[in-house]
Amino acid sequence: MHPETGSTMRPVPEHALKEWGVTVHALSRGDQVLILRKGGIGEKRFELPHPRFFLFPTYAHQRPELVKPEFRSRFAASLDRRDDPERLPLPAYAEIAASFAVTEQSQLDALDHLHILTPDYAAERLRWRRKHPLWAVALRVWRLDDPPVLEVTPEHLGCVSWVALPDRMAPSAMTPALSDDAFAAGLADVQSVLQQPAGAAA
Repeated sequence: MHPETGSTMRPVPEHALKEWGVTVHALSRGDQVLILRKGGIGEKRFELPHPRFFLFPTYAHQRPELVKPEFRSRFAASLDRRDDPERLPLPAYAEIAASFAVTEQSQLDALDHLHILTPDYAAERLRWRRKHPLWAVALRVWRLDDPPVLEVTPEHLGCVSWVALPDRMAPSAMTPALSDDAFAAGLADVQSVLQQPAGAAA
């Protein structure tokens, strides 16, 4: 079912965006609507080819010191994990609401209150591969009532952003992480900082 209209979705292959488990947890709880991305080591640049997708939590590279202190205890269960499991529940589904190219430290500073990453780590992401922008992506997120479980294979591993999912996987019953009004307020907060949507990355 389409998360907003309730109509049956077309039987197209589903994809998942790999993101730190702690960030997936924060998005699923409605603690943030924003992710900051610049692609994996094996990618030339970050792209947004899919308007909606599952969130694929990863654990191997996340570290507590890269999350703001006030969030470390709240998300301790996610931060304590270090190994990516062989059978991975996909707990959330997301749809892109807006995307913005962040090229200046001043823009990143203005976004600091909208995500759980430490300012130093966010700045490190901005500096890495400096000729490419850091993408700030606002997501509408739903928690899946019965998360599908992915059998993780070698094709799902590595430092990449996107993975294709088996045909049988499709979102079912889900609960919005935020009410319509709360999400609209969060999106407006992001837009007020960055002003104009930059569109999807190319």
